[in-house]
Amino acid sequence: MAIATLPRARARRMSPAAEPNVIPFIDVLLVLLIIFMVTAPKPTTDLRLDLPSSGRSVPLDIAPTIVDIAPNADGGARLLLDGYEVAWDELNDAILRHVSTQRDDLGEGAIRAEARVFVRADLEISYAHVVAVIDQLQNDGFERVGVFAQLAD
Repeated sequence: MAIATLPRARARRMSPAAEPNVIPFIDVLLVLLIIFMVTAPKPTTDLRLDLPSSGRSVPLDIAPTIVDIAPNADGGARLLLDGYEVAWDELNDAILRHVSTQRDDLGEGAIRAEARVFVRADLEISYAHVVAVIDQLQNDGFERVGVFAQLAD
């Protein structure tokens, strides 16, 4: 009897496995995950942009304030307001003083709401500096911040 049962036990041990092999599937998924993580777009900074309407515009009696961004000797950027150099952390106060010399009847909140501030950059300035200045002005509460466009040579 023992001889007859021996081949059956050996046959049961040698039978093919019916379980799926998921290791190659997991490998492919991990490779795809890495590819998607590398090619995913980087988060960007959003800038609020108010485009002019097609209707009639109301003329403001406040002249626009232009902030120039010029290259530094060390490769950075320096800020100029009316031709005078201004430190990055003093830009808010300098713009408030500049606008208040034109209209001394406006308070600080009205200046931030009504004053038009344009950012003009030299062509050698990186886009990151322009975005940093616009972001700083919007964080300081200036509502009408724009980019002063100029033609490239």
